[in-house]
Amino acid sequence: MKIPFTKAHGAKNDFLLTWENDAPEGDRAAMARAICDRHTGVGADGWMLVAPPVDADAEGAIQLYNSDGSTAEISGNGTRCAAALLARHGYAAGVVRIRTGAGIKTLRLLNRAALAFEFEMNMGRPEVTAERFPLPLSSGPREVTLVWVGNPQCAVPVADFDFDWRAMGAEIERHPHFPNRTNVSFVKPVDEGAIDVRFWERGAGETMSSGTGSTGAAAMALSRGLAKSPVRVFTPAGPLDVRAASNVLFLTGPAVLIADGEFFLGE
Repeated sequence: MKIPFTKAHGAKNDFLLTWENDAPEGDRAAMARAICDRHTGVGADGWMLVAPPVDADAEGAIQLYNSDGSTAEISGNGTRCAAALLARHGYAAGVVRIRTGAGIKTLRLLNRAALAFEFEMNMGRPEVTAERFPLPLSSGPREVTLVWVGNPQCAVPVADFDFDWRAMGAEIERHPHFPNRTNVSFVKPVDEGAIDVRFWERGAGETMSSGTGSTGAAAMALSRGLAKSPVRVFTPAGPLDVRAASNVLFLTGPAVLIADGEFFLGE
């Protein structure tokens, strides 16, 4: 069985994109685990099924599987990659509307050079469900901010990254307080216009960057008065930018298409 794919990354958060009509029927969670495996598969943070326009409301639709086979409502970086694929194949131009598990998201193309794109994406209005929540952890309680940006985010303010934040991220992801698990970001204020962030994503573990994670981290920093809009989010993969307008957050970042291929599933 062959699964055709295009590999793309948004700030080194990488995805395998397959047209929905080309995806085999069957256990797609198992397919996602196989194709995303870094050693025995192609390797990616997630597998995304992309549908071309099916109605007048959107230029495309996506369904996202994390590398562990679980599904996610949305990925900011992944949605930009899907927008790049749709633009490459002529389904969209300057504005791309994509139907996601968190509703229709609108992206505006800012720059394009061959297969490298830059989009600004309307991330919607973040919902800060708890600005200062005392989360009990094995190392002791930690005050965090809980945010909904189309998916769940737990933003943890830190003074530095000189601790085992990966282990803490894994613990928080599966904490009993989050029955459906959560994404985790560790946020270090830099100045009023910038934050430095590390990411532990639900279903994928450590990632080089995260679009929704950056949005949630910026929402936390704005809510707590740690930063002012616009906010530059420094990630291990480079900067992403978040600006606020009428309480709506807009995320700007790259999307690069890097390869086409076929994955031989079970062959």
